[in-house]
Amino acid sequence: MDKKTSAGRCWLVGAGPGDLGLVTLRAKECIEQAEVLVYDYLCNPEMLKWAPDGAEKIYAGKKAGEHTLSQEEINALLVERGKAGKRVVRLKGGDPFVFGRGGEEAQALAAAGVPFDIVPGVTSAIAGPAYAGIPITHRGSNSHVTFFTGHEDPTKTESSIDFAALAKLGGTQVMLMGVERIGAISQQMLANGMRADLPVALIRWATTGRQETLTGTLQNIAQRVADAGFEAPAVAVFGDVVSLRNELNWFERRPLSGKRIVVTRTRSQAGVLTAQLAALGADVLELPTIRIEPPTDVRGFAELVQDAHAYDWIVFTSPNGVNAFFELFYKLYNDAREIGGAKIAAIGPATAQRVKDFRLHVDLQPEEFVAEAVVREFKKQGGVENLRILLARAEKARDVLPKELSAMGGIVDEGFAYRTVPETRDDNGARRRLLEEGADLITFTSSSTVENFMALDLPWPAGMQVASIGPVTSKTARDLGLTVDVEARRHDVPGLVGAIRKFYE
Repeated sequence: MDKKTSAGRCWLVGAGPGDLGLVTLRAKECIEQAEVLVYDYLCNPEMLKWAPDGAEKIYAGKKAGEHTLSQEEINALLVERGKAGKRVVRLKGGDPFVFGRGGEEAQALAAAGVPFDIVPGVTSAIAGPAYAGIPITHRGSNSHVTFFTGHEDPTKTESSIDFAALAKLGGTQVMLMGVERIGAISQQMLANGMRADLPVALIRWATTGRQETLTGTLQNIAQRVADAGFEAPAVAVFGDVVSLRNELNWFERRPLSGKRIVVTRTRSQAGVLTAQLAALGADVLELPTIRIEPPTDVRGFAELVQDAHAYDWIVFTSPNGVNAFFELFYKLYNDAREIGGAKIAAIGPATAQRVKDFRLHVDLQPEEFVAEAVVREFKKQGGVENLRILLARAEKARDVLPKELSAMGGIVDEGFAYRTVPETRDDNGARRRLLEEGADLITFTSSSTVENFMALDLPWPAGMQVASIGPVTSKTARDLGLTVDVEARRHDVPGLVGAIRKFYE
């Protein structure tokens, strides 16, 4: 994709089956340079974060009975934005040319003279069975695969699917977009001579933390779908290879599979916790309750940073404080040595690691990740009498550190590096999903995440339990009337993830 292209152009991009890791590098590159992003219902909303600030984002979702835009309106939109000289990215779930109507969109662009590129994507027809532990080809079992759609053009008077030919072909057959018609389709297959005991699997929300797989036979699959209330979007697999799932089901056997977990960290920080929970199989809802903003008095903090070399100690209580401090420091100075002889103390391994990222040594890091532990550590080292100490911390943070260090004779300056404000946006639809689908567990990584989540005044989903990163956060949760079910012994993200895993084991 060329940023220098002055004429409009459209990229028809396969957004993959849902797992963000299955999006191609080419697709990501296109999104990063898009001026207009037109995306589908089945696209992972996390991809939208890759778009530039100011990019126009248009939801063109289509699902059974609900069409935001008709196909004709989508075609016209792509042509109009392309002719206006825009770099348009049309994000389509799976692959644009596998039952995705990408061919029609390409034809509309071609007829209008708007240049376009096709970026293939991983289709759920292949990824869905793979994530359900079903190889669609298997040596000794079958030598061919047939793909067909269960959702045909509603204007057609009769089906174009030749069920008799499907029965004669055998092998593995994969159907997209037909779960709501599984009864009629299975009856047609049976009527055309396919075995009643033929194994069938339906994979819902394939490759995501929401994945569910329902198995049965051609004879009973429709009844099983009805009994389970199994709904679209799903891909269906017909064939003897389905029986291999008993042996090869890898994705749904992970420790947190089937658990929906809410992450309340800021958008910029949520990724680490989300990735670790998702790797264990959780369906993660990123619902940030706080946003990091510059401090109320930026000038005041800048003056303290400018005089950093005059302090004996600089104490950081969070990675956000480290980020804010050095962002200002390197605007004022271009040499790390300007920090002078100040020693550095950090609460928690994540904070210490952020300091090390700036190629600086951490001189004091208590084993416990709370303010009181820093005070104890300073006492062990002989106290801080007459030492100048700069605390780089959040506005409205607990006053344990400044009070205790001052009481020990330290000369303490509080540098308010940032402030946390309530996050009111719901860019990825997580708040809506929480209300509609509920959750098994909500994670809190600071007191402010608890306070701001409760301030949202959302209905508490039935059965949702609470996981806390440590005792300070737990106390805030209990003070607000919550029961803490999981508390991390090690008060950082890996510690929290480990505690959650142990809780469910």
